Amino acid sequence: MGRAVGLRHAALFLAVVLVLVRPLGLYLARVFAGERTWLDPVLGPLERGIYRLTRIDSAEEMAWTTYAGSFVAFGLVGTLLLYALLRLQPWLPWFDPAHLTTPMTPDLAANTAISFATTSTWQAYGGESTMGYTAQLLGLVGQNFLAGAAGLAVGIAFVRGLAANGTGTVGNFWVDLVRAILWVLLPLSLIGALVLVWQGVPMNFDRYASVTTVEGASQTLAQGPVAALEWIKNLGTNGGGFFNANGAHPYENPTPLTNLLELVAIVAVPAGLTVTFGRMTRRPRDGWTLLAAMLVIFLVGLAGIAAAEHRGNPRWPTGIAGGNMEGKEVRFGIDGSALAAAVTSNAATGSTNATPDSFTPLGGLVPLLNMLLGEIVFGGLGTGLSSIVMVALLGIFIVGLMVGRTPQYLGKSLGPGEVRLIVLYSLIGPATILVLTAVAVLVPAGTAGLTTNRGPHGLTEILYAYTSAFANNGQAFAGLSANSPFYNVTTMVAMILGRFGLAVPALALAGMYSRVRARVDEGAIPTHGVLFACIIVSAAVLLVALTFLPVLALGPVLEQVGGPR
Repeated sequence: MGRAVGLRHAALFLAVVLVLVRPLGLYLARVFAGERTWLDPVLGPLERGIYRLTRIDSAEEMAWTTYAGSFVAFGLVGTLLLYALLRLQPWLPWFDPAHLTTPMTPDLAANTAISFATTSTWQAYGGESTMGYTAQLLGLVGQNFLAGAAGLAVGIAFVRGLAANGTGTVGNFWVDLVRAILWVLLPLSLIGALVLVWQGVPMNFDRYASVTTVEGASQTLAQGPVAALEWIKNLGTNGGGFFNANGAHPYENPTPLTNLLELVAIVAVPAGLTVTFGRMTRRPRDGWTLLAAMLVIFLVGLAGIAAAEHRGNPRWPTGIAGGNMEGKEVRFGIDGSALAAAVTSNAATGSTNATPDSFTPLGGLVPLLNMLLGEIVFGGLGTGLSSIVMVALLGIFIVGLMVGRTPQYLGKSLGPGEVRLIVLYSLIGPATILVLTAVAVLVPAGTAGLTTNRGPHGLTEILYAYTSAFANNGQAFAGLSANSPFYNVTTMVAMILGRFGLAVPALALAGMYSRVRARVDEGAIPTHGVLFACIIVSAAVLLVALTFLPVLALGPVLEQVGGPR
């Protein structure tokens, strides 16, 4: 993909996303408000049947504690069921022991189960050498739907709590979960999967095929129900690939159209949630301001990746014609790979179409920074919106201290309880990532995973792994061999804290907000417009700089300026 074509591809991607933002956002608002949609005649009876079967009282409103407890319990049950399925897969249909040669050990099975139940889809294995078709279709596809819907439900509950006026409730988790699956994920996935099949993505249960290449060599081609997983992994901001090469594999991403549609699927719903936020809080300008802040950070990051990769390896001062193409598909080129890296690292989706480990130091630094920002740009389903609102609240608090105004958001003051939750939410990530990285660097079991690189690049590989796990993203620097008991256990810790350690404080804050009635304060800081967007961006950058600058200086920055290998 030439540079001009790459720029047009990026522009087309942004244009499609911006066109979809408003209708998707308004549709989501109607779905979770229980208002009528065009799918109601078909899905309404099915929804009521599910409630009768499971004895769910759809009229029940939950306090944040009950909602959070339901969310955590649902994630735990999903993890246990997926773990059992993974351990039993040799006895399930369509398991091919001749080609599935990587054993599903207890620690790998636990890591994979937690990974998919938290939408991290961190993969310490190669799909075509480890997972049978049944485990892929029932286990991984199923968790992509369930975990993605649960995350979306929490995001909606968070907004509902902020918007509530003295109710003390944030909705009903089970109702939000059912509606997220039936009205959002299921119809969009059915349409998307059919488009992928039309474009050549396999959807079969055929055995692996042995073929002879044009050079006369023998090659084994894995097949399977790829289309069923491919669309929901992107739509649900999960990212776990059917194949080890993920979005670079021609069976997962065969054409320019599939590449564009899969990238749009990753960010369309998270971006649309900003409009949903504006609709539910009755402050549409606030929602558009959140989206504007997201786009500014996204565009700066995209430009940074593309510039670094076009400039090439800093150890070649004279440059290399064409830039750094190592680890990239020729059909995507530098700009197509940069776009995918920016989208996937911002949107909690690890389905990259290139190898971040082969990027230049600065080119790899940008996706790392995107994840360190805390999913505030698009992010996962629901989690991205709650993260950027938390950063906005932190910015309001800091500015309020500077100018001597009482910090308020949506007409409600931030008291000591709310500020403590915001600070806790902001510090969980740095504490988790930095502590786990330090442990991995210090103990032999951690450094044993550095099979290719040491020095600054090796540190970046470890930091990237824990950042990706905590951000529930899943992409990794390929130079780190992560399928070991040490990394399987420690990345599990990061994934659990990144999912539940952030969701619970967010719901607690929503619960506090829901008990307060909004009031008009003419002296409050405006929460819309250019100034507030700058506050959001500045707060995010300041938080990352204060917590991660030292380790970044020892990793990608030192590698860029020519530090020891």
